[in-house]
This record gives sequence, structure tokens and C-alpha cells, in this order.
Amino acid sequence: MVGDAQDEQQSKDDDAIRVETSSKPTLSPWKRRLVFLVLPIVVLIATAAVAYLRYEKETLGTADAARAASVQAARDATTAILSYRPDTVEQDLAAAQSKLTGSFRDSYASLTRDVVIPGAKQKQVSAEASVPAAASVSATGSHAVVLVYVNQAVIVGNDAPSSTMSSVRVTLDKVDGAWLVSGFDPV
Repeated sequence: MVGDAQDEQQSKDDDAIRVETSSKPTLSPWKRRLVFLVLPIVVLIATAAVAYLRYEKETLGTADAARAASVQAARDATTAILSYRPDTVEQDLAAAQSKLTGSFRDSYASLTRDVVIPGAKQKQVSAEASVPAAASVSATGSHAVVLVYVNQAVIVGNDAPSSTMSSVRVTLDKVDGAWLVSGFDPV
């Protein structure tokens, strides 16, 4: 009897162990498939979101740098394009021409060669331009548009200077790492 009691107790202990191990939660096959399908999708979406946010941050930084550099280039070029003295007009306008590109460079060279240089020498014309304000209209890494406000004083011979104020829409393109003027349109 003692042996039977021990066998019966051992059998109850084995059943308890079986119950404990079998009561462990298991995922049904459809839940397992769902976990293995949803988890990679969530990871993929999170990775895509991080990549997109990083791209946006980099693009904004590039656009901000392009804005600042193009506004400064437009200021410098505008001053150079509209400033000259009769005794150095050829050198002044040649220096300005180095800040230009494309068809605008060609038309500026033609205008200065045919009209501005002869007129400045013959009538002793000097012009001095300044840019009190400029603002970016749009900018990417390779193209920008800047609105420039210009004050220009022109002296003809011994006459009193005449001053004009104007605004110009300056279009710039990045060529070999430098912002060059490709359009110069009074507004």
C-alpha cells in the first residue's frame, strides 16, 4: 500500500507538471503569421520615416545655405554691374562681367562695349551703386532668385549727382561652385 500511495503521489506530481507546462500560452498559427507580418512592416515604416526626416533636414540646410550665399552674390554683382568711373570703366565692367553667366553675360558685354564704355569716356560719366537691402525669393542648391533694392548715384561731367532708387529681380545659377548672375530684370 505504501508503494501504491507513492505511485499515486508520483502520478499526481507528473500530472501537475504536465498541466503547468501545457498551460504555457502559445500563439495560434494565425497570430504567429500576424506577428511575423506586422513586425517587419512596422520596422520598415519607421526606417522610411527616419530616412525622410533626415532628407528633409539636409534639404532645408542646403536651401538655407543657398539663400544666404545667393543673396550675398546678388548684392556684390549688382554693385559691380552698376558702378564704374570714366578712367577705369573698362576694368570695372570687365570685373563685373566675371560675375555673370549665360546669355545675360553676352548681352551685358555687348551693351557695355557698345554704349556704356564709350559714353562714360566721352561724357565723363561715373556711377556708384549700393544695395541697402536684398531678399531671397527662392533658392535651391543650383538656382536662386533674389530681389535687390538699389540706390545709384550718377555724375555726368561736373554736374551734380543724380540719385535713383530701384528694385531688380536678380536670377543666379551656381556654376563651378560660384553663384553667377544669369538674369537682371528691373521690377
